Amino acid sequence: GLGEAIRTLLIDNGVEFENITIKDDEEWLKIKNKFAFGQVPMLKEGDLEIPQSGAIMRHLARKLNLAGDTEEEKVFADFFAEGLRDVHEKYAHMIYKDYGSKDSFLANIYPKEWAKVEALLKKHSNGEKFVLGDKLSYVDYLLFEELDIALILSPSSLDAFPVLKAYHARFAKREGLQAHFASRDYFVNYNGKQ
Repeated sequence: GLGEAIRTLLIDNGVEFENITIKDDEEWLKIKNKFAFGQVPMLKEGDLEIPQSGAIMRHLARKLNLAGDTEEEKVFADFFAEGLRDVHEKYAHMIYKDYGSKDSFLANIYPKEWAKVEALLKKHSNGEKFVLGDKLSYVDYLLFEELDIALILSPSSLDAFPVLKAYHARFAKREGLQAHFASRDYFVNYNGKQ
């Protein structure tokens, strides 16, 4: 779910954390009202509780120097992240509300969206390093997660986008993430559809 990019960022940057998951609907209904928007993920640092995955990612980015150095880099990272959120919302609509349109989604929606994302990625270092070029940012974790989801949905979904496909392959080899990636055994979506 939306917590995976957060977990990946924390693990890759050596931040120790406790990952608390909700086991079932019954448990969730008991605690749902304790969350600001009645949803997870939520990051708790001492008394500070941060809801909303985007706010969590930007908080961690500032804290871990993963937001970009210049204002231009920060703005680029932020609008890249928002574009990825748009892609994810289209994916979520298909997965949760219109799964019967999966083939059409793969043939029509993903290609248009990945073309935009690949063009943006190529703006720095021709897409051969990170979203901001030489510097890792929080958006790299978001991009990797969206690409990973796409490849789970269909292993050929990135075939027409060699820069994105190569980016995913490079990021998947990050040394600090190997144990995490090897241990993942889960459905991406709450409804069990991939």
